[in-house]
Amino acid sequence: MHRVYAVGIGPGGREFFTQEAMEALRQADVIAGYTVYVDLVKDLFPDKETFTTPMKQEIERCRWAIETAKAGKSVAMVCSGDAGVYGMAGLLYELADQYQDVDVEVVSGVTAAMSGAAVLGAPIGHDFCVISLSDLLTPWELIETRLRCAAEGDFAVCIYNPRSKKRSDYLDKAVQIMLKYKPADTVCGWVKNIGREGEEYRIVSLEDLPAEPIDMFTTVFIGSRTTRLIGGRMVTPRGYEKRTGFSRQDQGGPEGQE
Repeated sequence: MHRVYAVGIGPGGREFFTQEAMEALRQADVIAGYTVYVDLVKDLFPDKETFTTPMKQEIERCRWAIETAKAGKSVAMVCSGDAGVYGMAGLLYELADQYQDVDVEVVSGVTAAMSGAAVLGAPIGHDFCVISLSDLLTPWELIETRLRCAAEGDFAVCIYNPRSKKRSDYLDKAVQIMLKYKPADTVCGWVKNIGREGEEYRIVSLEDLPAEPIDMFTTVFIGSRTTRLIGGRMVTPRGYEKRTGFSRQDQGGPEGQE
C-alpha cells in the first residue's frame, strides 16, 4: 500500500512539531505542500525532494501527491496547524478515493486555536467554536449564519482568516453580528504570527476589536459572557467554582484586572 501523510506542523517552528510529525517527515521520500509551509521544514530535511504549489492550487497539489505515492514514493503533505483543520487531509481523502492502493494517514498538529489560546491565557477553557471568515470556499451568507448562531449560543469563538486586503471589512461585519448578542466590553484577544518571528498579541474589548491591526496571519478570540481578564490574561472559566464553592479569594489571589 502506497502512503500519503497529511502532516500538521503547528505554527512551523520545530519546537511545535509532534514526534509523530517528525517521524512522518523522516519516513517520507517527498515533502509537498504550499510553498510557505514547505519552506518552514525543508531546512530540517535538506536531502529530501520537495514539491510546492502556490495558493489556490490545492487540488493539483493533492492529486500530484497521490499520483506520486501511487508511483512508489511516500509523500508527506505538510499543512500549518493541524492537517484536518482547514488543511489538506479532507481533500486528500476525497481524491484518494478515486485511486487504488493509496492510503492517506493523518498526522495531527497544533492548530492556531490551541497555540494562539496558549499565548493569550485560557480563552477557550469552556465550550467554543472555530469559524473562518474566508468566503473563498464558503458563501458569506452561511458564515454570517454560523457567527450569529455562535454568538446567540454564547460560545467563545476563535476566528481564522479574519481580514485580508480583499476582505478588509469582514471582521467588522463579524463584530457587528456578535454585538447583537454579546456585551460591548466582552473580553477579546488576537495573536499574530503565532510561534514565529514577530509574534505579538493584545487583549481588547469586542467593540474595540475592529480598530486593531489584524490581518491574515492573525487569529482572533472572542470571549463568552463569562470570559474575564485575570492577571493580564484572557480566561474563560470552566465553572469549577460553581460546583465546589472555590473562589480566587480563597486562594489569596486577585479578583482580576479590567
